[in-house]
Amino acid sequence: MSDTAYKIQEEELIRGDITGYLNRHETKDLLRFLTCGSVDDGKSTLIGRLLYDSHMIYEDQLEKVTKDSKIYGTTGDDFDPALLTDGLKAEREQGITIDVAYRYFSTDKRKFIIADCPGHEQYTRNMATGASTCNLAVILIDARHGVITQTRRHSFICSLLGIKHVIVAVNKMDLVDWSEEKYESIKSDFNDAVARLDFADIHFIPLSALKGDNVVDRSDAMLWYDGPTFLNHLENVNISSDRNLIDMRLPVQYVLRPNLDFRGFSGTMASGVVRVGDEVASLPSRQQSRIKAIYGADGEQQEAFSQQVVTVTLEDEIDVSRGNMLVPVNNIPQIGNEFEAMIVWMHEEPAQAGKNYLVKHTSSIVPGVLSQIRYKVDVNTMKRDKNADHQVAGLGLNEIARCNITLHRSIAFDSYNRNQDTGAFIIVDRLTNVTVAAGMILDRVVSKPSVDNAPVSQHIEKSDSLVSPEMRSQLLKQKGSTIWFTGLSGSGKSTLAKELERQLMEQGHLCYILDGDNVRQGLNRDLGFSMEDRKENIRRIAEVAALMNEAGLIVITSFISPYLSDRADARDVIGTEHMIEVFMDTPIEVCEKRDPKGLYKKARSGEIMQFTGVSDPYEPPVNPEITISTEQVEPTVAAEQICVELRERSILD
Repeated sequence: MSDTAYKIQEEELIRGDITGYLNRHETKDLLRFLTCGSVDDGKSTLIGRLLYDSHMIYEDQLEKVTKDSKIYGTTGDDFDPALLTDGLKAEREQGITIDVAYRYFSTDKRKFIIADCPGHEQYTRNMATGASTCNLAVILIDARHGVITQTRRHSFICSLLGIKHVIVAVNKMDLVDWSEEKYESIKSDFNDAVARLDFADIHFIPLSALKGDNVVDRSDAMLWYDGPTFLNHLENVNISSDRNLIDMRLPVQYVLRPNLDFRGFSGTMASGVVRVGDEVASLPSRQQSRIKAIYGADGEQQEAFSQQVVTVTLEDEIDVSRGNMLVPVNNIPQIGNEFEAMIVWMHEEPAQAGKNYLVKHTSSIVPGVLSQIRYKVDVNTMKRDKNADHQVAGLGLNEIARCNITLHRSIAFDSYNRNQDTGAFIIVDRLTNVTVAAGMILDRVVSKPSVDNAPVSQHIEKSDSLVSPEMRSQLLKQKGSTIWFTGLSGSGKSTLAKELERQLMEQGHLCYILDGDNVRQGLNRDLGFSMEDRKENIRRIAEVAALMNEAGLIVITSFISPYLSDRADARDVIGTEHMIEVFMDTPIEVCEKRDPKGLYKKARSGEIMQFTGVSDPYEPPVNPEITISTEQVEPTVAAEQICVELRERSILD
């Protein structure tokens, strides 16, 4: 069907059967694509020509553009198709595209949303925004200039954002006398330039956007080209395989509880397929259940697919809340509070390593730290910036860098390359609530050696002692255990730990205190107070405590240890049967009044950054073995209560 005939048919359908018209368009496949290239490569002209030649322009709009063409004089008295997309007055006056201009059109085969992105380097953030939702990128190259720096930059950004399909539109062929030799040379240069990038499909088309050659209609001036026209390729490019139908991911956006008999979990399917009866796990808790029912826009259904908005119910009453993610029990994504990511900085105020931000990932918003800016990427060369220092302090507007992100609690995520919906995030300024950056999670999780990691050397084996724990227990009349005090600074941890040590020693039991200040003067003197270093601090303490427990000693630890995940890791190292968690349940107001070291005062004045309870959160234990309120119980009495608990657990004879 010709474009004119299709347009006439559409108009008749609108007048006679609006419902039929809407249903027809609802079932059409949608392709989102962007145009990018250097300034004056003809991006806006190409889109304008595409809309004009496919008869997708209203008469009043065409009349206005024709008038503007004469006013701004970009093509003399001739029609300038670029003005159809250059909507900003500043753009028309300057002859460049500043903002991302979005346009919609439809053919008999497909619906399209076009993002016309800025070409200048200073508008990299705009281009990244436009590319983030696109299936295909159109990279324009001026046939006169060939592959230039901006071509490499835009190709890198498109690859970084996971765009798999690329059309390389070699434009302005009319200005190089329709030269096939020039076209083939550009093809070769481009393939060499993007050899390291992850493009699944690259298609080259020689054209003249201004004259309309190979845009909608085939060119009589380039008979040597036997491929599809620009519009024909857009209509037929296969994007169905791009959807991730393997990894079922349902981020929970809302818990629906209209009455006591219904508890549903609503959200948009990020990827995959879910069916009634499927076994699922709620992350990050890993509690499991089965899908009881699925509800969509048309009521109850048996299955749901990627990008559908659904509400699901579960067979079991497990803990699921906003920000959690439902996934198959046999297909678990990564879970953690640390990861590496590529960051595109989008704000005039520079990024600062170590500064606290909010990280928006799927349906969760988590406080976090830009813990390290590893290196900047020179987008023009697609390589690591050689001019940057080894340790990068900050990022400026439009800069791209590889960074370490540390969150205050664990989330479930995939790599961006595997799943764009669960591998992408944005960074928000905590004070202004402004989006300052976009990020793509990489495959490798950043962490110092954890309990799950094997030693660096594969030749290391654990050495078994000839003396068993039972023998040590009989000799010392106690079982090696760790009493893990956790609470805010000033909650009374150190005071109670010392009192407990005194009482245990008086009763003839061998014990030792691992105190935060003492440990940081020796074993952990190389660590700071970033979330990454705090995690490592707790890991080392847990390893030492575990060794001392094996020797039969009772270890008393006195550390803030603010994060649930870190204390859970410590329990994994020490062993559940050997660790007694004691929560010092003291309100922050009380802790601040005590303030024996003056730390709260310094934190309030800004002298101390990342201070727990003031600028960093404290995550209280969910089910501690012992809870102590130092407002109500004196240290002597609290220590006696703990000793009673230890005897009941057969730790003390």
